[in-house]
Amino acid sequence: MRKGTKRILGLGLLASMSYAAWRAWEKTRVDTGLEWQPRPLPCPPEPVPAATDRTATPAPAAATPWVDPEGGECPATHPVKAKLASGIFHQPGGANYARTQPDRCYLSADSAVADGLRPAKR
Repeated sequence: MRKGTKRILGLGLLASMSYAAWRAWEKTRVDTGLEWQPRPLPCPPEPVPAATDRTATPAPAAATPWVDPEGGECPATHPVKAKLASGIFHQPGGANYARTQPDRCYLSADSAVADGLRPAKR
């Protein structure tokens, strides 16, 4: 165990010394007036498009994926019942759908999954 630890520490020391030497050599190249251009990243970031019209109004928000229950029941527009404490949602027709007291009501199962919940097993 000690031998392996010493080898790992030695390799780390060797790598850091090599990196320091490389940086010093690169700095020397720049200071002596040699042309030096930074190397591109292996995966350059995507360019951000410039905003063309800054006076445009924002698009209207889509329907909210969830609403609060009304009187312990979900409205017809958001039929999926969710319990936040357990992280489970129930769809209409499920075994425990009728007796579930929801914390949130979702538009669809996809929106509940997108919010981090999982479907009920029954």
